[in-house]
Amino acid sequence: MNIASNRRSFLAGLGALTISVALPGQKARAASFGVEKRPPLDPKNLSSYITINADGSVHAYWGKMDMGQGTDLGVAQMVAEELDLPVDRVQVLQGDSGTSVNQGGASGSTGIQNGGVTLASAAAEARYQLIELASRQLNVPAADLTVTNGVVHAKADPARKASYADLIGGRFFDTQLEWNGQMGNGLFVKGKGQRKAVSEYKVIGTSPARRDSPMKILGTVDYVTDIKVPGMVHARVIRPPVAGAVPTAVDEASVKGIPGVQIVREKGFLAVVAPREYDAVKAMKALKVTWSDSKPNFPGDKGVYDHIRKAPVLAKGAAKDEGDVEATFASAARVIEATYEWPFQSHASMGPACAVVQITPEGATLWTGSQKPHFAGDGVADILGLPKDKVRAIWAPGPGSYGRNDAGDAAAEAAVIAKMIGKPVRVIGTRADGTAWDPKGPASVHTVRAALDKDGKVLAQHFHSKGFSRLDVSSNESAIHDTLVGQQMDVPLKPTHIFATPEESYRFTAKRKSWETVPPLLERASPLRGAHLRDPLGPQIHFASECFIDETALATNQDPVDFRLQYLRDPRDQAVVKAAAEKAGWRKRTSARKQVNGDIASGQGIAYAQRNGTRVAVVAEVEVNMKTGKVWGRRFVVAHDSGLIINPKQLIATVEGNVVQGLSRALWEEVKFDANNVTSVDWETYPILDITEAPESIECVLIDMPNVAPTGAGEASMRPLAAAVGNAIYDATGVRLRQAPFTPDRVRAGMA
Repeated sequence: MNIASNRRSFLAGLGALTISVALPGQKARAASFGVEKRPPLDPKNLSSYITINADGSVHAYWGKMDMGQGTDLGVAQMVAEELDLPVDRVQVLQGDSGTSVNQGGASGSTGIQNGGVTLASAAAEARYQLIELASRQLNVPAADLTVTNGVVHAKADPARKASYADLIGGRFFDTQLEWNGQMGNGLFVKGKGQRKAVSEYKVIGTSPARRDSPMKILGTVDYVTDIKVPGMVHARVIRPPVAGAVPTAVDEASVKGIPGVQIVREKGFLAVVAPREYDAVKAMKALKVTWSDSKPNFPGDKGVYDHIRKAPVLAKGAAKDEGDVEATFASAARVIEATYEWPFQSHASMGPACAVVQITPEGATLWTGSQKPHFAGDGVADILGLPKDKVRAIWAPGPGSYGRNDAGDAAAEAAVIAKMIGKPVRVIGTRADGTAWDPKGPASVHTVRAALDKDGKVLAQHFHSKGFSRLDVSSNESAIHDTLVGQQMDVPLKPTHIFATPEESYRFTAKRKSWETVPPLLERASPLRGAHLRDPLGPQIHFASECFIDETALATNQDPVDFRLQYLRDPRDQAVVKAAAEKAGWRKRTSARKQVNGDIASGQGIAYAQRNGTRVAVVAEVEVNMKTGKVWGRRFVVAHDSGLIINPKQLIATVEGNVVQGLSRALWEEVKFDANNVTSVDWETYPILDITEAPESIECVLIDMPNVAPTGAGEASMRPLAAAVGNAIYDATGVRLRQAPFTPDRVRAGMA
């Protein structure tokens, strides 16, 4: 190990190394944080992941970010564990391309299972190097040394010791790691240091207090909307009244009386900027624009499912067959079939996205609420014609994301405008921009068939999805063709045509899973662009899959839990189903029980799913008002197996968040649109679950698998939730709802 430092550089860098603020401040004070004095970022160098400060505390540089679950605390625990430190001695610096290598941002519940594991591996190497250094300094063989709270000492004589601060504090590791050559989610490094055995864990498995909660409760967090840069102007983007329309004439005189207003126009892209934000708002409203004639492009939300059924197939996935599916169906004594429908859904973040871009002679800086700041920075570099390493992307908390929302569009728009006018630019939209124009979770239709023998045994199943691609625009925001501004400026399109099939372990004699995608409703600059929304495609696919499992169980006179246990092949899957049913007090049935008390019908439903190795089963207990049709998800029991548990309280909070958001999507969320445009623009036209509709209780059964690597929890418990609610509604009313969301109107129509 080489330690690159001298006293002068150490003292000069001390301030940058010991600052513990991980969030950017109101005046963009984070722009210089911890960058200048560190060695250049290199995925093969240990200092890119771990540094020891002058006081012996640790900075861990995480190329991801936390979206509200406290995942950064879990990462701090993993690093603290490997370094034998209390967790409060580890600070995780996140989501900043100037301080961390690209680990993919928040993506696919990989914060712990990929990002945390990589930093833990780096921390294990740091501990190894520190022990080697202490061995030379203390003249004690490394095998005879141990670490207690950041102090290396002889096992036989604890008085012979050296702290991390004594050994390297304020200087940098120059250790080279083995790197797998991948950037993003797949990045992994390792060195000579071996990670601890599970039996040695002291920090992992505990639940220290969240660090971000006090700041959020007290309102002391600086959000991306708080960023201010000297000379910054405010921009508002003008959206067309009819999707697909482009400006053909702009009346500059219509905003002439507003101080400092500039009009920015490039092909189909149109925006106004002003030194004062309210002047930009006034200019956005006052600007007179003549738009091209864009013919009605959409079938409307009521016609979207027929459109999907009739639309030509754009791409299809190779059928995943087990056994001879065609022959098994042909010889069946009985075939049952059902079709399920899922709408477009919006991210509907708490507010519209915001971004700031500042261009300097040295490069550029982006401040963004995107969950993938490194990739967003790459996209800005592409727009500005700069090398990627000349654009620093700094994440700041935004109004929410959980997938590819409008944050990527705001970053690209700020870059385009800044390049055109030569000033720092802050872009923010309206709530209508965020709700109507964000990329959407795609609408889809799912058809499921089962072949039965004369005794009711399931011989075969065929699950088929047809819908809009989940990647009409990419989720990583690194290319201009995946943004509204790029598409408005006529850049060549590069959509990915892809869907998915259920993740489960049901075993039948024969089985097929298949999918097809259809062309987008509007090829370019559409408010209905398909993209990632939390657990991409998971809720809609498993809504169909798990509701049909219930339908099949009841059609064959079997209890839904018993049916699942009979056909599930994976013991971990069986375990979560058993655990959820036992905790919930499952009441066996072979038909809808229809328990009614006055106007209220009560029901219980179960659903299960896998997600990238995580197993979840959910039991929902609902109450249905038979007069109004309104559904209340009263109680939820979630059995959750995501391998090794890092922080139990953090995991429970993550599951609770999934249940609430999943319930909102199951009961209310549906993008409405007419022939011309999206009409869901606010909380009235795109309602979400409100606090009066929150569950009475959410109970978690955490199944810890200490010898199984953690597999992520950010999305898995949302996956089976809609199906559990749908199955519970059927148990309560005898009405099978095959179209989501389960709004009062649909429930009443079903009962009628």
